[in-house]
Amino acid sequence: MRTGLGRLLSIAMLGAVVLPAAAHAQAPAAGPPPSVRTLHFDTLVGPTNDTHCDVVGDLYTPAGVDAQHPAPAVLTTNGFGGSKDDQSGMATALAQRGYVVLSYSGLGFGGSGCKIELDDPDWDGKAASQLVSFLGGTKAATDGTTLDDVVLDGPGDPRVGMLGGSYGGEIQFSVAGQDRRVDTIVPIITWNDLAYSLTPNNTDLTSGVTSSTPGVAKYQWAALFTAVGIADGLQNYGVDPNRLLTTCPNFDARVCPGVLRAATTGRPDATTLQLLRHASVSTYMKSIKIPTLLLQGEGDTLFNLNESVATYRALRQQGTPVKLVWQSWGHSQSTPAPGELGDGDGGYEPDDADGNPTYEGELVTQWLGHYLRGEGAAPSMDFNYFRDWVRYDGIATPAYGSAPSYPAGADRRWMLSGTDTLVTTKNDVSPGSASFLTPPAGAPTSVTEISALSQDVPLFDAPGTYAQYTSAPLTGDTDVVGTPTVTLNVRTALGLNQSPTLFLKVQDVAPDGTVTQPGRLVAPIRPASLTYALSVTMPAFVHRFAAGHRIRLVVAGSDAAYRGSPAPAAVTIATSQSGPGLLTLPVVSG
Repeated sequence: MRTGLGRLLSIAMLGAVVLPAAAHAQAPAAGPPPSVRTLHFDTLVGPTNDTHCDVVGDLYTPAGVDAQHPAPAVLTTNGFGGSKDDQSGMATALAQRGYVVLSYSGLGFGGSGCKIELDDPDWDGKAASQLVSFLGGTKAATDGTTLDDVVLDGPGDPRVGMLGGSYGGEIQFSVAGQDRRVDTIVPIITWNDLAYSLTPNNTDLTSGVTSSTPGVAKYQWAALFTAVGIADGLQNYGVDPNRLLTTCPNFDARVCPGVLRAATTGRPDATTLQLLRHASVSTYMKSIKIPTLLLQGEGDTLFNLNESVATYRALRQQGTPVKLVWQSWGHSQSTPAPGELGDGDGGYEPDDADGNPTYEGELVTQWLGHYLRGEGAAPSMDFNYFRDWVRYDGIATPAYGSAPSYPAGADRRWMLSGTDTLVTTKNDVSPGSASFLTPPAGAPTSVTEISALSQDVPLFDAPGTYAQYTSAPLTGDTDVVGTPTVTLNVRTALGLNQSPTLFLKVQDVAPDGTVTQPGRLVAPIRPASLTYALSVTMPAFVHRFAAGHRIRLVVAGSDAAYRGSPAPAAVTIATSQSGPGLLTLPVVSG
């Protein structure tokens, strides 16, 4: 398995290389190889539409498709750090199944000009919308090429869907929010609010994952992606030299100062928050009206499952057709399970090693087949989730649980008692105060992962820098599917309006003392005030706590993947029968 920057690039580009076009009962058999042409497009973008960006793309035309025999289209772009070339396998597979495919390099990447603008609607969204015009026959490529072989729903309105992952996922929202000609989208492992993704605060939430209080810098992920973006600019210097001749090479000029300030102070400033949220679907959700298939990764500490929940709930509330799937893999664990997608051994082919369809391959193929070809009944808008404790052979379908909608489970509560215990009845709660110190300068006294590089480092919390509460052994298997919540009574010598940065995590303690942490997920919080009990929305996960295991809640003063409080603080967590503190888990069985 690749490590270091090479692995980061592989993970970041998942959206360009893993997207399925697997055969299923209703899909046409794969045809002969398509014809492929590389084209350039002059796009006019920016808030005032005064910036020209040269976009390069590859056009895949199926054999037999022409003006008399048009076909629906698929538009796709790369994950962060990638290019159109990463998409050739997926694009070829789709074209062999009868779709005209235009795969292109996003702004600032792989042969396309201008700088990286984080999938902002004014930049990336407008550029991609003009590629939709090309598919609709109303815009010519730079060499004069126009199309007349895509199915039209009206003059200049192509029958077109979009799919892609990570950076190639958010762009779909960016386009669909302003261009009603797009018919359906399949965003995979992408964000709802980029401010939450890179500077999360899991308390003081106003809606979805968005907090009213600036969060905690996820500096490892931010630094790595900044390095990848700059490296891509250096590699493609000749395409657009101007994108390097700035104080923030190959990025919007606000990115580098924002990353530096957040890494130094531990929190984003107002300018950075505005930049990140303008490039987030949470800002323009009301404009997303078309059927949306959301696939999010259980193995993902960059864009965790809460991002998909926020998008899913907002779309459902406004009546947008949406289906939610939680797959096993994501940015932190990039290999799909056997029969889920590809051959399960680091490859991302649509079929398994024996050429059989995969679970996600069928989902996406059926989705596109219905909304672009009119094939089959409308897909069910239910909620599906991968369970790693289910054994199966072949396709991964048996490993997926389902519910009519999200959430799937019923809440079960544990109460904090004394200084270190979780109990299930209020009468068992003992009063107590657990105290610890947060480290100076956000020193990494706790370790859960090295973002993008390792999920295998030993879990560690330095003595005196955390509190933990552990349940009695479970009498039966307890399957958690969804978003835990925590209520805490916290005080500090800093004063009521000077809150420390804290990090919460849920762990599984086996009978032999072995500790695992589902998804290596952490909930950073920076409360606006400690004048009330804190309500914390933990990252969602799917995990079986087996009979005989114990559940543990840890509250730590730091985490190596984040930039914690610059000043040390003495923290006390109080419990009592009148206000014990709560851990609530969504349980589907046991």
